[in-house]
Amino acid sequence: MTKEELIAFEEEIAALFNTGNIRAPVHLYFGNEEQMIGIFRTIRPQDWVFCSWRSHYQCLLKGVPKELVRAEILAGRSISLCFPEQRIYSSAIVGGVLPIAVGAAMSIQRRGEDSKVYCFLGEMTAETGIAHEAIKYSRNHRLPIHFIVEDNAKSVCTDTREAWNQPRLSFEGVADEYVSYYRYETKYPHAGAGVRVQF
Repeated sequence: MTKEELIAFEEEIAALFNTGNIRAPVHLYFGNEEQMIGIFRTIRPQDWVFCSWRSHYQCLLKGVPKELVRAEILAGRSISLCFPEQRIYSSAIVGGVLPIAVGAAMSIQRRGEDSKVYCFLGEMTAETGIAHEAIKYSRNHRLPIHFIVEDNAKSVCTDTREAWNQPRLSFEGVADEYVSYYRYETKYPHAGAGVRVQF
């Protein structure tokens, strides 16, 4: 998908949410299309993608038909999109996908499969203990996994740097075979699309 197609999809979902047609939370992307397209140039069909509640772009770039993604969002499953056929799994639990992603990478390594795991996490999740443990374990055991830290400075309604009294985050500027970090600005709030909707 192109940058324009990704933006158009999220704008459609935002409009559906703001008019009350989606009766469950949504978390929208904007402003990181080029980074996401670049990341997905290296992700193959046999690779696994794990992500959090903000996963529309991952699903579309992994090859899930946009009609199917839209249908799942309209059914209220925006924050837990899972498509086994395309090997993509998301969860609304903070840090919830991290141990699952590590387990998938362990399985790939033990079976000698030609695949890899890509795990997306936000900047606040990246500061949690479970993230540091997952990344350390993966490094030490040389697992076929890569973590992508996405920093939109919107950890719910709290600034991550202020919360931790930490001007520079743990993985800020890191770029190696296990962790990538990028920062972007979005026009959307942490959840929703700017209009208060009562479910």
